[in-house]
Amino acid sequence: MSAGDRDARRALLRSRVRDVPDFPKPGILFRDLTPLMGDGAALREAIDMLAEASVRHRPELVVAIESRGFIFGAPVAASLGVGFVPVRKPGKLPHKTRRREYDLEYGTDALEMHADAVVHGARVVIVDDLLATGGTAGATVELVREIGGQVVGATFVVELELLRGRERLPGIPVDSLLKY
Repeated sequence: MSAGDRDARRALLRSRVRDVPDFPKPGILFRDLTPLMGDGAALREAIDMLAEASVRHRPELVVAIESRGFIFGAPVAASLGVGFVPVRKPGKLPHKTRRREYDLEYGTDALEMHADAVVHGARVVIVDDLLATGGTAGATVELVREIGGQVVGATFVVELELLRGRERLPGIPVDSLLKY
């Protein structure tokens, strides 16, 4: 694929990301992906591009983070012909889970994964909609590693570079379709 084709694909995605000033609080510029998800061609392009970025890692599983990560992660897994593992907020999974807390700007939050979701040594790619501070992605990496998985890559639709989230994913190849 030529650089021009890649640029055109990214331009389509970028044109469908809406900037919402002062959300969820004053001073924040929110990158809203719902217009992208609502446009069939743009959504298909995002999924295809995420799958293309992920396939080079030869994953056996795609792990995606609640909730918008599911929108992208499940179709990427289906496209690659590999399994899908959801990472959820506490109390949402019905079987034995592992839990990882992570820091927020003010306080902490937590994520859970089924304790048997990843076979020991399985190659895992993490897929999510947005990489900001890296808190949820970093907690997900820790969960996967704790149950024996090998995180071989992480792909995101959008990366907010100023927040330096990839620094919380040392040694993991990170691909972002759009960078702001």
